[in-house]
Amino acid sequence: MTVRRRPRLAVRLITSMAVVIAVGGLTLLVTVNLVAPGLFHEHLSHFGMMSPQVTQHAEEAFASSFAIAITVAMVASLLAAALVSWLLVRRVARPVEELARAAETVGAGDYRIEVPAEPFSSELEQLGTSFEHMADRLAATDATRTRLLADLAHELRTPLATLEAYIDGLEDGVVIADADAYATMRAQVARLRRLAVDVRESSAAAEHALHLALVQSDAAELVTQAVAAAAPRYQAKGVLLQLQKPSDRLRVLADPERLGQVLGNLLDNALRHTPASGAVTVSTAMAGGDVTIDVADTGDGIPPTQLEAVFERFHRVDPSRTSADGSGSGLGLTIARAIVVDHGGTLTATSAGPGAGATFTVTLPVAAPG
Repeated sequence: MTVRRRPRLAVRLITSMAVVIAVGGLTLLVTVNLVAPGLFHEHLSHFGMMSPQVTQHAEEAFASSFAIAITVAMVASLLAAALVSWLLVRRVARPVEELARAAETVGAGDYRIEVPAEPFSSELEQLGTSFEHMADRLAATDATRTRLLADLAHELRTPLATLEAYIDGLEDGVVIADADAYATMRAQVARLRRLAVDVRESSAAAEHALHLALVQSDAAELVTQAVAAAAPRYQAKGVLLQLQKPSDRLRVLADPERLGQVLGNLLDNALRHTPASGAVTVSTAMAGGDVTIDVADTGDGIPPTQLEAVFERFHRVDPSRTSADGSGSGLGLTIARAIVVDHGGTLTATSAGPGAGATFTVTLPVAAPG
């Protein structure tokens, strides 16, 4: 299909201005021709009796001088208007054309653009600034997508390699088809399933599409339930799990299921990074107008430079290590923070450094009485 090339903005603007100037000039010319001769004739009649020859000569002289004057004036005004229009069109069209080129650049996948430094108006300045912010966000999104795909491929490699090795071993008779072999393969399938679920949850959380069902809840009660659910896993590993309950009820506006998911992720993260004979302490308290939930462990600790990075997708404090049981998808903390933010709260990490344990703190606003 042939696409008809439309005229440039500058040509359109100059043409529009030329039409406006031409219409204005013609209107002026017609109006003056209709009004001026009658007024001149009336002024002549005020001088009293004049011969017809003198009157005719005076009117002819007036018409001639008027025609010359109006012609010169029209030409001069058209030239001045054309010059001013050209200057204005350049000021208006240049930033628009630069934004159009920038849009083409972004469409081609290059987000390093420059917007007009001196826009013609505040509207164009706002448009340029908004476009620049959009390009920055697209660049960040593209970088995140690329990193996510690379990290996801890395996370899939281990369980898939394990499954492939066991299947090859079963086919070759090297691996015995016993309960242990099937248990290992089921564990790897479960790991893949959990990774798929966490990727979906992470994407929904990043887009604030989790659809929270907020109700007035007792934060201490939700913490108690999460601790009770995690207790068997802690007991199996030999890690002490302690709960410090507040004396008062701490009301928060929360989605119990999603907040339970946050606490479960934090408790699982603490368990993975705390060795046997270590301890994890969960406490709930009131701090100003907020409710705080602390999950403190005596485990690996976090370097100060990575306290924010631990909430990134697939981040590991030590990239050479994976969780002992392979259950960590690397998305738990990312999902937990997104859920807490959607509750109007914050999730932060503190640590004195490697080997000194870590504390993850959930902060939620207190629910208004109701």
